[in-house]
Amino acid sequence: IVYWVSGGDQGVLHDTWRRMSRLFCLMGGYTRPWGLHSYEGGIFAELATYGTAWTANTRDDLLNSRLIIMWGWDPTNTIADTNTSWYLVQAKEAGIKIVSIDPRYTDSTATFAHQWIPIRPGTDAAMLIAMANVIVRENLQDQAFLDTYTIGFEAFKDYILGIEDGVPKIPSWAETITGVPAVTIQKLAEEYATTRPAALLTGIAPGRTAYGEQYHRAAITLAAMTGNVGISGGSAAGKVWGPIGLFKMGAGLRIPRNPVDAEAPPPKDKFPSRSGYIYGHGIINVFKLTDAILKGKSGGYPADYKLLYLNNSNILNQWPNTNRIIQAFDKLEFIVVEEQFMTATARFADILLPTTTFLERSDITTGTMPLFYGYRNKIIEPLYESKSPLEIANELAARLGITDYNDKTEEEWLRQMVQGSDVPDYDVFKKRAIFKIQLPQPYVTFRKEINDPANNLFPTPSGKIEIYSHQLADMGNPKLPPIPKYIETWESLNDSLASKYPLQLITTHFKRRAHTQFDNIPWLKELEPQAIKINTIDAQARGIRDGDMVKVFNDRGRMIIRAKVTERIMPSVVDLPQGAWYSPDENGVDRGGCANI
Repeated sequence: IVYWVSGGDQGVLHDTWRRMSRLFCLMGGYTRPWGLHSYEGGIFAELATYGTAWTANTRDDLLNSRLIIMWGWDPTNTIADTNTSWYLVQAKEAGIKIVSIDPRYTDSTATFAHQWIPIRPGTDAAMLIAMANVIVRENLQDQAFLDTYTIGFEAFKDYILGIEDGVPKIPSWAETITGVPAVTIQKLAEEYATTRPAALLTGIAPGRTAYGEQYHRAAITLAAMTGNVGISGGSAAGKVWGPIGLFKMGAGLRIPRNPVDAEAPPPKDKFPSRSGYIYGHGIINVFKLTDAILKGKSGGYPADYKLLYLNNSNILNQWPNTNRIIQAFDKLEFIVVEEQFMTATARFADILLPTTTFLERSDITTGTMPLFYGYRNKIIEPLYESKSPLEIANELAARLGITDYNDKTEEEWLRQMVQGSDVPDYDVFKKRAIFKIQLPQPYVTFRKEINDPANNLFPTPSGKIEIYSHQLADMGNPKLPPIPKYIETWESLNDSLASKYPLQLITTHFKRRAHTQFDNIPWLKELEPQAIKINTIDAQARGIRDGDMVKVFNDRGRMIIRAKVTERIMPSVVDLPQGAWYSPDENGVDRGGCANI
């Protein structure tokens, strides 16, 4: 059995992986992949450099900055924590300079930024490293900070100055890679190094590429070089803010030991401390799950997989390489899908279990800015034959003869969870539906480590920010160097394929969907139709006019989709928003606009 859970309605009882994980463990074990499609490169970089994945300040701290750099970050579309845009509006009104680095002229760029710097996809680490070169050559680094709080800067310095490999990583070197003028890189580096405090806000899109962890590690190193880590108005160049312990919650369903984990060899590609973090448990990396299903034991995987259990997750649409996922689905003997809608993935189910929406069950959620616990009261009784996720697990356990699966009702579980939290009274909380946690000041990650380093070490082996990671060095993988480096992605513009396919595809988010959710709402489709965005220069060279139906293809797949001709994307790059539902015609050509084709 392979079990995958993702997304859903984000409740702490019904929408976590605990309920089915407990059931499968009591059955004898299962395979659960580890890792995140969204942010694995970032988590890897944060664990390697900081020793933790909780690496961001609260958004209200942006008002203490003097410079904000939005790198591959579009919070007007992707939210990036509740009220992020509100704080950016206030920052702009206060005269704080905002710079946006992105292949697209995004809504965030248009609304907030004083400067737009377009950059070729997959080359962000090169620009960051060139900025580091400028800072060192002009002696603008905060050497006292580096000496006190970091290890390994000298090795990184040798790399960026070209001492290691004979190639100085100067702005003109980066210009040929990134398309960003050398003078622009030079000026931004000087401005970032001399404007304190400054917040380098790293979006996760640049890390969703080959060697994406190098972008994150380079950004973290730049934040350390400028002394912007652990200070108000600065930024550690991370994504998730605060220790997760700020949210205290009583225990839910207990997960027994998974027998499969004990039998399988330890993963070779997992960072040593990965298991303690989000989706860290499991024996197969999530990006390799399709390969594991197709190859099984003959491919070196622990088992020949026959059953896949999916929970509110449209993976056919959202995982890489849709056509290869279809091959994996066809090989499996049995697929179970819990779902609220007949998604592209649900159509492949042997058994489809209709689940309730968040309107038809009670649950608890948490959120940020402000910090809050939310109680989601059931509004209506479940429609038709739908059941809550917990009910489904209860009934499966009964049919499997598992008698000790669950001894509490939904209400009893929620009450127990609240009793272990900061919420003082369950009944009052349930009635009011919200409980806010007031922080006395903006939360600044690593404030204690910086203010009192003797008593507050970073959770790394050295106790410091590791620009050079001995853990990475010990892994012995040249593609995971111990210091941040620029490593060219495969299928870059320098690849031989570029003569055949000269356009780079990015697959971004836009307002009317949350990943694949809401794509089946006709009014929203009318508001913003799925289309591939192409620069005017590239469109004219191909005789494409705005609104034309075009064929989009490479060696992996093909689709027919509408073209959106625009100046809001740089030449040689096209953007097909991710999340549109796969919908093949009789010839197997996708007409829905699924980017992962």
